[in-house]
Amino acid sequence: MAWRTPKGEWAMAETRTATLGGGCFWCLEGVFQQLAGVAEATSGYAGGWTAEPSYRQVCTARTGHAEVVQVRYDPDRVSYRELLGVFFTIHDPTQRNRQGPDVGPQYRSIILYADEQQRQTAAAVIDELEAAGGLAGPVTTELTPLEAFYPAEAEHQRFYDAAPDAPYCRAMIAPKIARARERFPHLFAA
Repeated sequence: MAWRTPKGEWAMAETRTATLGGGCFWCLEGVFQQLAGVAEATSGYAGGWTAEPSYRQVCTARTGHAEVVQVRYDPDRVSYRELLGVFFTIHDPTQRNRQGPDVGPQYRSIILYADEQQRQTAAAVIDELEAAGGLAGPVTTELTPLEAFYPAEAEHQRFYDAAPDAPYCRAMIAPKIARARERFPHLFAA
């Protein structure tokens, strides 16, 4: 990832990835791609057993995969913990196998960790959420190691950017962006 420093020089950073699922991947991707420090947010599939699944296959709920977004980010500009804060702000982690009108195990709340540090951070954030109270029920978010990530088909990438005025984008994605922007204004690029 590269950006200009205040002196106008190009700076490069090492990036890391976070893989998260919480309903339709378009909703997550639409928010994460706007965060400062995020180089890329890619819609895809993970958490199942079928290799190289297609959207149609994942929709059958027989692949074990969830719709997820893989976020490539600069940890010097946005932390994994901050990404999880946004994640838990834009979906309901108490709903099992659904988010709003999207129903099925492919829409489950899931964090696929890349290493032990991510697992520990995610577990701590979940514990903090539950201890704070105020949720509709217990957190059902799965915490599982990332074994494979399969990018979704091209037509599923950057969906919000391509059609921000589409009814689904206005009704489902825009409110999530607004909620995240209100709670984490420092994470959004100016």
